[in-house]
Amino acid sequence: MKYSEISHFSHPQHKLRFEYSEFPFKCDGCKEVGIGSRYKCSICDFDLHMHCAMITSPSLFHPFYTKCSFQFMSKPPGDTPRYCNACEKDVSGFVYHCKACGFDLHPCCAKLPMVLDDGEVKLYLYRKVSSPCHRCGRKGRSWSYRSKCKNYNLHVACVREMLVENWHEVYVGRCKGRNVDSNIPSLRNTLYTPHSSRRSKGKVKKCCEIAGLAVQIVISAVLGDPTALIAGIVGSFMSRA
Repeated sequence: MKYSEISHFSHPQHKLRFEYSEFPFKCDGCKEVGIGSRYKCSICDFDLHMHCAMITSPSLFHPFYTKCSFQFMSKPPGDTPRYCNACEKDVSGFVYHCKACGFDLHPCCAKLPMVLDDGEVKLYLYRKVSSPCHRCGRKGRSWSYRSKCKNYNLHVACVREMLVENWHEVYVGRCKGRNVDSNIPSLRNTLYTPHSSRRSKGKVKKCCEIAGLAVQIVISAVLGDPTALIAGIVGSFMSRA
């Protein structure tokens, strides 16, 4: 459920208003990058992902960890550095933590849909897959989204890396008043393309177009906003690959 204005324990001095922006932001809850829908305090420049703002329950259960009970925490427990078991990135703020197993999940990662379907491409979330990632070319690693045909696989960790790398360039450029190509990070030339030299140009182009759709869907899910304005940019650079 979406509200136009909310009060949040992490920012009690002012109410947060819902807004939608193409400009990248850093969530003050989980400390991760975001684009699109957010709750914002314009007075303090305070932002929260939708998933970080709408913590509806202090506990969470995930189908990948059937024996775990994750509890919401506003900061990671203890003094030892912790990482998210979904995307392998550091946990610096809001987190779902299982005390018994020691597992941690960012709020956006914990809420990743098990199935992503935009009508053209259907992707399934796996804890581990044996096929190489379309971004890094490696197997294993973090959670992955895999296509129904099993030809397209993307690590959640790799998608986060692409976002962070490109977000920094856009953010710094805007802060310094420079013109940048887009409000949204461009992910051109960031995918590993294991095409065989024997494949026809038509098949390669179709492969890239489908992979582009897969990337845009996964990025939107990882950002915690399935409607994030990334489709045009990602789809266009992939179709020209």
